[in-house]
Amino acid sequence: MPITVVLVDDHTGVRSTLRRLLDSAQQVNVVAESPDLTAAAQEVSAHLPRVLLLDLGVMSWSSIGTISGLRRQSPGTEVVVLTMHESPVFALQAFEAGAIGFVLKDRADSELLDAVSCAAHGEEYVSPRVAAGLDTLRRAVVGDDLSGREVEVLRLIALGHTSVEIASMLRLSRRTVETHRARILRKLGCRTRADLVQFALRRGLIGTTLR
Repeated sequence: MPITVVLVDDHTGVRSTLRRLLDSAQQVNVVAESPDLTAAAQEVSAHLPRVLLLDLGVMSWSSIGTISGLRRQSPGTEVVVLTMHESPVFALQAFEAGAIGFVLKDRADSELLDAVSCAAHGEEYVSPRVAAGLDTLRRAVVGDDLSGREVEVLRLIALGHTSVEIASMLRLSRRTVETHRARILRKLGCRTRADLVQFALRRGLIGTTLR
C-alpha cells in the first residue's frame, strides 16, 4: 500500500518542488496539499493520511502545539516537520508536541523520503545535523525532570539573557519567565545564575553543540 501524504507549505513553488520529490517515490501518494494550518486540518480530516508533512514556516514557535491538535484529530497520522530552524530546542518542542520526524529544509532532497518512510512505519527520524544536540537536550529533560520549555529558558539564562529579553524571544510574559526560572532553580537545587551556567555547561546545553 502506498504511503498517503498531506503536504503543508505556504509557498506554492516550494510545495511544487516537494510534490515532485515525493511523487518520484512509487511508494508515496500525495493525496492533498495545503497552504496553511486551517486548510491542513480540513485535509487531514478528509483523507486521514498516514503522514502529514508540515513546514513549520507556516506557524510561529509559540503555536507549535498545533501539532498536538492535529494528532488528536487523526491519531493514525504521523507528523514530519520540515523547517529551516536548526535548533535542537525547536526539535524537542516539535517531538514533545507529537511529531515523529524533523527534517531541515536544505536537506529535503536527500532526507525527506527517508523521513516519510520512517514515519509511516512509526519510526523517528531526525536530521543528522540536529540529532546530537537533541539527544543532549533529551538527557537533560529526562535526567533532571525539566520540561522542554524549562530547558529552553535555562539555556537562555545561562547565555546571559534577562527575563525581559527571554520573554520577548519566546513570546511569553516576564512573569511566566520568572516562574519558569523559579521552578528550574528548585528542581536543580541551584541558587544563583552562576549555578545555572555551570549546570548548563556540564550538561552541554551551551557551547558549540547547540544553536
